[in-house]
Amino acid sequence: MKHKPMAPLKIIVGITGASGTLYGKLLLTSLHGLQDQIEKCDLVFSENARAVWRFELQEDPEQMVHPVNFTTHAPDDFFAPMASGSSGYDVMIVCPCTMGTLGRIAAGTSVDLLTRAADVMLKERKKLILVPREAPYNLIHLNNMKLLTEAGAIICPASPSFYSKPSSIESLALTVIERILTLAGLKNSGFQWGER
Repeated sequence: MKHKPMAPLKIIVGITGASGTLYGKLLLTSLHGLQDQIEKCDLVFSENARAVWRFELQEDPEQMVHPVNFTTHAPDDFFAPMASGSSGYDVMIVCPCTMGTLGRIAAGTSVDLLTRAADVMLKERKKLILVPREAPYNLIHLNNMKLLTEAGAIICPASPSFYSKPSSIESLALTVIERILTLAGLKNSGFQWGER
């Protein structure tokens, strides 16, 4: 029996001001290489995300965003398609995700486009993947992650794996990105245990 090819996905990517901007950059680069599996990809930076991107990566995020050819929305643009469940997105990835953003999503507090889009994904029972990069967690963080998991979100901490023997910081960070892509339903060439 032949498997029906999967329809291209409509994806939202949120990037917040958490440390770990490299994860966001690698996610965008990887998504660019998987465009045959993507119908559209919309991007929203939180207010602090661009500043942290410049600080950590020593580059302007616009140099990355424009060549990737995604549609970027302002964080206060509540007229963007992702602000409504009628837009029909399949998956939203927030990478990296600050604990403040995670807490606001857990509380249902839609103060900007990013948190509104996440709220929409939860209410529409669509896939929401949150990638916190924080250590250690306090009880509030853990309770928020528990609440979000119960609401249907997937918490995927930015915890790299080592069994693929990564040879650089980028290849180590890619172990997280490849896991995110798999969770999103995208076929990628990431390491799989038991396969050479």
